[in-house]
Amino acid sequence: VQLQASGGGLVQPGGSLKLACEASGFFFKYYAIGWFRQAPGKEREGVLCISSIDTSTYYADSVKGRFTISRDNAKDTVYLQMNSLKPEDTAIYYCATDFTSMCPAATMRYDHWGQGTQVTVSS
Repeated sequence: VQLQASGGGLVQPGGSLKLACEASGFFFKYYAIGWFRQAPGKEREGVLCISSIDTSTYYADSVKGRFTISRDNAKDTVYLQMNSLKPEDTAIYYCATDFTSMCPAATMRYDHWGQGTQVTVSS
């Protein structure tokens, strides 16, 4: 089982980035995938999740209206589109799953994690 996040980088405030989480080793289309982030000196927090039936769950109110999530089952990939980025969005972004079809209400349920990708929002 592998989850690999990519697409991070340096972007100016107000800019956009699209992260990708590519999965392998399991039947991707049956499972929800969540995005998390961890900023320096802070605890990891949930951002967004997409279920196996394409419903979205926001874990972070701070990203509503700016971030969206989507999935391409043909490519075993989940995307996180991040718009209107702010310096406080700077973090390492991770994707994860708990091998259930619907997004867990409790983020602590996620137990399979991929390596993260660094997002830095700075002028």
